[in-house]
Amino acid sequence: TQGMVLNHIFSIKDERGITYFPPDEVDIQRDDMGRITGGFGPDGEAVEYGGFGTMSKSKLNGVDPQAIIDRYGADTARLFVMFASPPDQSVEWSDAGVEGAFRFLKRLWKIVHEHVDSGVVDAYRSGELSGELMTLRRELHRTIDKVGDDYGRRKQFNTAIAAVMELLNTYTRVTERSAAARAVAQETLQAVVLILSPIVPHICTALWAALKPGARLLDQSWPATDATALQQDEIELVIQVNGKLRGNFKVPAKATREDVEELARGQEAVMRYVGEATIKKVVVVPGRLVNIVV
Repeated sequence: TQGMVLNHIFSIKDERGITYFPPDEVDIQRDDMGRITGGFGPDGEAVEYGGFGTMSKSKLNGVDPQAIIDRYGADTARLFVMFASPPDQSVEWSDAGVEGAFRFLKRLWKIVHEHVDSGVVDAYRSGELSGELMTLRRELHRTIDKVGDDYGRRKQFNTAIAAVMELLNTYTRVTERSAAARAVAQETLQAVVLILSPIVPHICTALWAALKPGARLLDQSWPATDATALQQDEIELVIQVNGKLRGNFKVPAKATREDVEELARGQEAVMRYVGEATIKKVVVVPGRLVNIVV
C-alpha cells in the first residue's frame, strides 16, 4: 500500500504540551449522528478528538499488525489493506473493515468445504449447461479477465477483490445440483482460489489442497479465459419511458438497432405507460438501454 494509512488522533493539550493517547485506550464519545466528539482517557481525563491523521509513533495512533495476525490471521490483515483502498490513495483504518475481511475469508472457507464435502470432481471442460450455469461461467471468465488486468496493468487490487466477491455472490445463487453443476462449481472455486492467492496465500494454499488433493498451489498456472463462455445468445436491456425506468427485456445478442427498437415498442410495460400518446423518438444505447420518448 503506497498511500498513507490514517487513524483517529486523541490528545490533551495543557501547559506541558500535547499528550497523545492510543485510540484503543480511549472511551470514545459520539453525538446523536454518530460523529466522534471526543472521549475519555485511561484515567478518566477528557481528551480532544483531532480527526483522522497519518499513523505515527509520536501520535500513538498506529496499529500493530501482530495484534491482527494473532486474532484473525495474516491473510485477514493482507485482505483488508488491499481491499480498503487503491494502493495510491490514503485509507482510513477501520476495525469494522478488518472484521469484514475476516468474515469474507470464513465465507470462502465454508463455500469450498461445503463443495468438497460432497466429493472432489473434475472441473468443467465441455458439455450442455443450463442457463444459470452458463451465466455463472460467463461471470467466472469475465472475472478472470478483469482480475488479471487489475493485477497486471491497472494495479488496482481492491477492484480485483470486489470482482471475486461478486462472483461468489453469483455462485451462491445457483440452485442446480446436477453433475454438470458440480463440475462448474469445481471450475469456479479452483479459479477463485488461484486468483486470490497473491493476496491471501495461506488460506488459498489450504483450500487448493482440499480442492485438488495431492496438487500444490505454487505449481499452478494462472487460469485461462474461455472465450466461448463469454459468448451470449441474449442480452438484457433496461427499458425507459421518458427517462424513467419501466423494466427490462431481452433481445438477441446480434440484434440490429432496428430490431431492438421494434422489440422495445412491443413491450407490455411500454404500451402500458405510453397509452394513446405519440412516440416522438426511440433512443437506443447499444448493450445498455432503450428510452421511449413520448
